Amino acid sequence: MSVLALAWNLIGVTMFFLQTGLTPEQIAAMPDEQRVVYEAMPAWLAVFYGLSVFAGALGSLGLLLRRRWAMPLFALSLASVLVQMVAVYALTPAWQASGASGLPMTLVIIGIAVFLFWYARRAVTRGWLR
Repeated sequence: MSVLALAWNLIGVTMFFLQTGLTPEQIAAMPDEQRVVYEAMPAWLAVFYGLSVFAGALGSLGLLLRRRWAMPLFALSLASVLVQMVAVYALTPAWQASGASGLPMTLVIIGIAVFLFWYARRAVTRGWLR
């Protein structure tokens, strides 16, 4: 489980760097719907994106090392994911751009964050983490 959690979160870290490092040419080459959403995102949203993936990656490392500090990192990751996802739909035209077809991936990301927090909390209560 810990290895899969780490792999998932490292993919998130990679996507964070890819998304935050886009050049103006790459942004201009995006499909119109995607570009409009990207351009409408407030800059502060990248902070929550970074918090969610880096806290998740460190939490996963904590699970691998069997450390209690994994749980608060997953809590931070989950809270950041929730802020990020709500903000994307509330502050950008994401719903107009993707409609219901964009919702499944959003729900998967939230579901995985919830599961990882639950798993870490369970590991702490069962004494698996020290």
